[in-house]
Amino acid sequence: MSEVKSIAEIEEEIVDDFSLFDTWDEKYEYIIDMGKKLKPLEDEHKKDENKIKGCQSTVWMVSELKDGKVVYRAESDAVIVKGLVSLLIRVLSGHAPKEIIDAKLDFIDKIGMKQHLAQTRSNGLLSMVKQMKLDATVYLAQQASKN
Repeated sequence: MSEVKSIAEIEEEIVDDFSLFDTWDEKYEYIIDMGKKLKPLEDEHKKDENKIKGCQSTVWMVSELKDGKVVYRAESDAVIVKGLVSLLIRVLSGHAPKEIIDAKLDFIDKIGMKQHLAQTRSNGLLSMVKQMKLDATVYLAQQASKN
């Protein structure tokens, strides 16, 4: 069985991936490709309670705790946003709630994402991160109450 990579290691992989591209057009193309690989979310999860508040585009996100790890699934109606959420899922999904809460997510700045997104998209990205950390906080509290 392969060893699970830490959040920091996955972030570093993404930074390395982005360093291969010279222009932001190439980087956007890569982000769009990442979004295309995201498994579609089942229609039953595409409801208001699963929408990310603060996103201009529609983003649905669900999570569950499996074997002490948070697993995220999401979808968006916008190709760039779908790619962004796929990057966040790649980094955070499959990790313990405490690891997710403590994650700095430096890769967002290191790849220059904040500077190259419109303000509304940047706010949406932050809203997705906030929701993912909130979900992890809920799971951590549930785990603590069982102990």
